[in-house]
Amino acid sequence: MKIESLVKPAGPSPTSDVRPRPSSAPIANNGEKVQLSSLASTLQKAEAALAETPSIDRARVEEIKQAILDGHFKVDANRIADGLINEVRQMFDSKVGRG
Repeated sequence: MKIESLVKPAGPSPTSDVRPRPSSAPIANNGEKVQLSSLASTLQKAEAALAETPSIDRARVEEIKQAILDGHFKVDANRIADGLINEVRQMFDSKVGRG
């Protein structure tokens, strides 16, 4: 039995019908005005700031690499456990607040 024949590709096949997402289409100016709420404006600013923030702190990565190479990188299990517990509490609180 051939294993290759049982494996399905993970993504869309090259021959599948892939439609491009429409970009923000131009809107006809018919005199109507749209006003964003302050929350929407704040979200736009946050998205812009997030887009400019690098997802990886390369300096911190290099610092940790060097600490590992030098043999003085220490893992604080209590700090990791506290962080995980806090994350779970936040997730739980956000779900309880919605439900």
